[in-house]
Parts: sequence; structure tokens; C-alpha cells
Amino acid sequence: MLGPRSGMAIVGKAGYAVGCMLAALVLVGSGFAYYVKSQVGEIGGSDAITGGPQTGAMNILLMGLESRTDYDGNILSRDLLAAMHAGSVQGVENGVGGQDTNTLILIHIFAGGQKAIGFSIPRDDWVTYPQAYDGQTQGKIDQAYGDAWAQSLSQTVNSSMSHNQRYLVANEAGQAATIATVSQLTGVHIDHFAEVNLAGFYELAQAFGGAEVCVRSYNGGQNLHDANSGFNQPHAGYLFLSPPQVLAFVRERDNLPNGDIDRTHRQQAIIDYVIWKLGHEGVLSDLGQLTSLLDVAKKFVITDSGWQILNFASEMKSLTGKNLTFQTAPYVTTDGHIDGQDVNIVNPAAIKQAVNNAFYPPPPAPKPASTPASTSLSPAKTTVDVYNGGNTPGLAGQLSQALTSAGFKAGQVANIPAQQSTQVLYGTGAEASAAKIAGYFSGVTAAASPSVAAGQVKILLGADATSVPPGITSAASSHSTSSSASTSPASTPDNSQSAPVTVKDNAPFGIPCVY
Repeated sequence: MLGPRSGMAIVGKAGYAVGCMLAALVLVGSGFAYYVKSQVGEIGGSDAITGGPQTGAMNILLMGLESRTDYDGNILSRDLLAAMHAGSVQGVENGVGGQDTNTLILIHIFAGGQKAIGFSIPRDDWVTYPQAYDGQTQGKIDQAYGDAWAQSLSQTVNSSMSHNQRYLVANEAGQAATIATVSQLTGVHIDHFAEVNLAGFYELAQAFGGAEVCVRSYNGGQNLHDANSGFNQPHAGYLFLSPPQVLAFVRERDNLPNGDIDRTHRQQAIIDYVIWKLGHEGVLSDLGQLTSLLDVAKKFVITDSGWQILNFASEMKSLTGKNLTFQTAPYVTTDGHIDGQDVNIVNPAAIKQAVNNAFYPPPPAPKPASTPASTSLSPAKTTVDVYNGGNTPGLAGQLSQALTSAGFKAGQVANIPAQQSTQVLYGTGAEASAAKIAGYFSGVTAAASPSVAAGQVKILLGADATSVPPGITSAASSHSTSSSASTSPASTPDNSQSAPVTVKDNAPFGIPCVY
């Protein structure tokens, strides 16, 4: 059962859902353990999925709906819609928002709870559903929830169920459809889920008192003002946002250089801030603020009923923003058009490979035999050429930039005819550098080649390479000598589609700078 949710909205964005969930996860270490245990026990609980593990490695899906109605299908008040900049009652009556999961973030928690990797799945990804929902077999991934929800309501319209029970069953149908669709697309099993709503996101932002963000300027500050979401800020850089502006921040996409892809980065940055605030601002030792957060969680956060949050908490206490890496699921193009809709065309095989490589990396390969110092060049003296023969546009440039940040010398970047597998080739003196680079990839071994000049490494990216390996990003971060984050973020767009969003050790408020 869902507990005391009658009349509560189940619509919205997942960023603060995870914030509130993380609050609960680490509460076991606070001085309010007994109080918290009784309060957290009232958070829950959908029967859309069952049987997930309570500790150890697991996959958690965070979802949020764009609906402007509450849990029982009632339209939210005019005042609340206006405060959230979510449209008018008339617009809702005409179908604005629907029951779409505009935010989907799949997070893998590694055993021990000190490391996690998340993949944002853009709402416009065009997919084939595991089964027909309301007669639809294909559509945008965010539509699976609404189609299954509508189908369920149609099937129970003449039943003996109460109005509230019909909507409870409909929402569980939507949750189950979304979970099945994401699982099919990514190729991984989903153990637990957490859902928050548009109204719930707003209330959680109120309980948190707002959020700190770092916004990079785009096109003369175009991304600082958006009529549709209501985001409106005077300048780029580090900004403290009021609760309504936090909601607007994670909803904007029209004026961002990469649209919905950049919106996923904004949502990821909010999660990083929540983790930082929980660890640095005394939230967990402030009974008043703690009670406020838990009161909102009990009303607006839905999880699978079998998820024992406090059992999970002991493994999550050490998770920090710098150990939570976010990526965006790779796509072929965002300029697709199907059935009159603008969609993202995706390669499901590439998404499965990217997610599985990140969630379940193979054991580290044995270190190669030492190369005599006289014939082994350092990374700084090794030139690396990168050629893209895979399916991910722009990946060669992203990889070259990451390797340069990690200490290697940048070489040629270009596209080549398609090839299946990634190769790392090296010339005389570059064996050690080539072995190090090959080690970042799964199943790749460096090989000597007479066609590669002395002191150089040549990377030929194949279809198996869909994103920059996280290990290179970590190496680049540790190699960086920057002592402080810039308060005037660069204005040049980052057009990478799936490069990890990470938090540097010295980042103020534990957040990355995003558009």
C-alpha cells in the first residue's frame, strides 16, 4: 500500500527525490536514529516491483512525472501551478504535461556504498516498448508511464474499485511500464525505484531552503532566461536559487545549447549539491529541518514497498559527490522525426554496452611488464592520435581532450570508416603509454605497429566505444593542477553527448558547472 497519499501529487522531477532519499539513507548515523526509524518507515510503497536486495550492489531508477494533477487525478491548485510556473488549469484540462516521465536517472550503487554511477536517459529517446501500452508499441521513453496509466484506467472504469484505488493501480501500472522499458533499453535489472512529483519537488526545495548551482553562460546569457520554465537569473557563475528557481532550473531545456541533454546535466548537478549539503550543512543534526524533509518525503516520495531504506543506509554513509559520476545515455542524433514528433534516435546495443561497461566493469588487467626507461616515453612526451570509426559522433574529440587533460600530448583527431572493435596501436618508445591507454578500455590490448611513428599512439575507435571511459576522466581530474573553481564559467558550449559529469575535489558546494 502507498500509505497516506490521498490527494497528493505524484508528478515531477527526480533530482530532489534522490536528495530526500539520500537524506534518509544517511540518517542512521545521526543522533536521531530512533526518531528517524519510525518516520522513514512511513515512506513507501508501491508494488510495481518486488524482491530487490537490501544491501550490496544494486540498480536504482529515479523517475519523475510532468503531470499537473495529484495522485487521485485532481488538477493542482491555481496558486501551486502558478508558483511552479507549470501552466494554467485550462492548459492542464487540455492535456498539458500528461503523465510523462520527463526525468529518468538509472544509478548503480557498487557494493560497499562508497561509489555510484548514474545514467540519465533523455525523455525524447525513441524506443520499442516491452509490450503494447494503450495500443502503442513504440514511442518516446517518457510516454510509457502515461500510456500504461491510461490503459489501466480504461480497464477499471466500470469496476467496483473506488476512485482512489483505480488511480493507485494506474500509477503502479505506469511505474511498472517505465521500469520494464528502461530495463529493456539498458539491459540491466532494476532492483528499486524512487519517484517524486512536481509538487513534491517544489516542497522538497522549500524544505531544503533552495540550492546552490554553477551556471555557464551560453550565447550571451541566453540560457539564463527561459519563459517556459520560468528560470530567470541576472548573471552566470555561482548562484543561490530560491525554491521556485530550483524547479525552473531543472525544467529548462529550450535555451540550452544541447537542449534536453543539458537539462539532464542540470538535474545531475542538483543531486551533487544535495549530497554536499547533507554532509556539510548540519541538516542531519537539525531536528527541525530533518522533520521538515521527512514530512515532505512521507507525502510525496514513492518507492517500492520492499525497499528497507535503513538497511541500505549503513552502506551509503560514505557516498560523496566526487564518488557519484553521471553520464547521459548515448544517442545517434537528437534531430530525428517520427510520427510528427522531434525525437532522439538511439542505438539500443550501444546504450546496453555503455551502461553494462560502467556498471559491471571487468577486473583490472594485469599490469604490463616494465619497459626500460631508456625506450619508454612518459605520457607528456607521447603523442596520441584518435580516429573515430564507431557510432558516437564527436567521441574522438572528447577522448582526445580527456587524454590531454590526463597528461598525454594531443595528436590528430579525425573520422575513419566504420569498424567493429577499438584498437590501440603504438610506435617505438610508446609501449608503456599505449598499455596505459588500452587499460582504460574493456578487453583492449595495445599492439605494436610499424605504421605508427616513434613516440606515438594511435587509437582506432570501434562500435564498441560509446563514451569516454570513466577511468580517463578520473586520471584527468587527478592530473589537474587547478587550485580553485572559476567564478566565471566558460561560455563555449560543451557538445559532448555522454561525457561524465563529475565533481572535482575543490569544487565549491560540491557541484559541477553546467549550462
